[in-house]
Amino acid sequence: MKLWGGRFAGDRQAPASDPQFEKFSESFSFDQRLILYDLRVNRAYLEALGEAQVLTTAEVHDLTQGLVAIGRYIDSHPDWARGESAEDIHTWVEARLEQEVGAVARKLRTGRSRNDLVATETRLYVKTETLRLQSATLGVLKALLDQAVAHRDMVMPGYTHLQPAQPMLYSHYLLAFFEMLQRDFTRFAAVHDVADEMPMGAGALAGTTFAIDRQRLARRLGFSRVARNSIDATCSRDFVSEALFACSVTMTDLSRLAEDLIIFSSPGFGYVELDDAYATGSSIMPQKKNPDSLELIRGKTARVLGRLMEVLTLIKGLPLAYDRDLQEDKPALFDAVDTTREALEVAGRVVATLRLRPERMQAAMAEGFLTATDVADELVRRGVPFAQAHEQVGKLVRYAADGRKTLFQVPEAEARRFIPLWDAALATVASSPEQSVRRRNVTGGTAPAQVALQLRTAQRRLVTLKTAVTRHQRSRKGHGIVR
Repeated sequence: MKLWGGRFAGDRQAPASDPQFEKFSESFSFDQRLILYDLRVNRAYLEALGEAQVLTTAEVHDLTQGLVAIGRYIDSHPDWARGESAEDIHTWVEARLEQEVGAVARKLRTGRSRNDLVATETRLYVKTETLRLQSATLGVLKALLDQAVAHRDMVMPGYTHLQPAQPMLYSHYLLAFFEMLQRDFTRFAAVHDVADEMPMGAGALAGTTFAIDRQRLARRLGFSRVARNSIDATCSRDFVSEALFACSVTMTDLSRLAEDLIIFSSPGFGYVELDDAYATGSSIMPQKKNPDSLELIRGKTARVLGRLMEVLTLIKGLPLAYDRDLQEDKPALFDAVDTTREALEVAGRVVATLRLRPERMQAAMAEGFLTATDVADELVRRGVPFAQAHEQVGKLVRYAADGRKTLFQVPEAEARRFIPLWDAALATVASSPEQSVRRRNVTGGTAPAQVALQLRTAQRRLVTLKTAVTRHQRSRKGHGIVR
């Protein structure tokens, strides 16, 4: 059955067509995922048609019962789509409805188009999935925070350009990723808000001639507002682009975390060890413990970024209004959302089960001249201009590196050749990464007092974020998917 066969040779059941084109153009293979949204929107729309006296009470009842029956069938047959064929999910539903209730099913489409229907369903999908993505993000945030609390006082080498830079607290390091993912959480909330606009009633392009109460329909479907322009409502997919952008940024943040943990878990560093559940071995080298979970997060990031570019390229040259090109947004959207959610779930478990190796971090503190900046800062306190102090310390570092020594291992007399004010106090500054950390007692710094404050703030923030997700999830129960 086709929803458009009258204009074409043949009849409604079998208009003339090329089977190869049929296969090329179908979207049922992927938009079947919208089945419960399709049932939900159609049911709500039927009520609107009844309220507008376009359909009789009996017709609304019969059609609604048919949709409910389809929902029950879907529930009881998880593989319901296997062996089915249709142009799209909307065609399948209408054909199935006709089997359930007879010819009255042909009134289902009154005053609406697949254009406003699919736009509405896709927005509902995005609203649902952003909440799931937020929940998965909470899992990573909790894992990061738990690890930070458990190791709040551990000092580790900090890096820039992947070169030893300055000492920092391991908890401070983890909280950096907490901040990134907290912004990702907020970004998903913004996408939810963008998608929270109902297209139904826009018809194919210019609106409907029937007196549909769109505000009431929006409330029934759980939308906070109605799309103001029928053209924009049916053809815009910026909310899809924004969902893909949010997924892309989140995956990029996860990829950076994965890259760090890959490096830090390698034997050359050995700061952390992955749980065996999230690593694999080699088919030829018995000693290998490969961080495949992290490498796959890093690799799948490229996939999600590609999906974003796919959709932006898809819509960049489309004339107003709806064009069939837009059916191709859904494979990209579904794949990116699934991949991001799964990556978040795996990342949370990897972080939660990380084992820290403090002795390796401690041993690394003696390498890389991590306290050089502290020595320069101390010289500034003694009245030496920073540029001059920087140069003096740099020369001492070079001398020590050539002699394979640390700064505090250089004899005092030799050190004074480069830093005239060198004394035991400066040597102490150079020898204490812990003191270096304590000195950075400014807002946002890595000093224990500052990190303790950051941890308390993060704990409160996590509770707030959890509450926000729970509130949204509860509000959705009143607008549940038809079953």
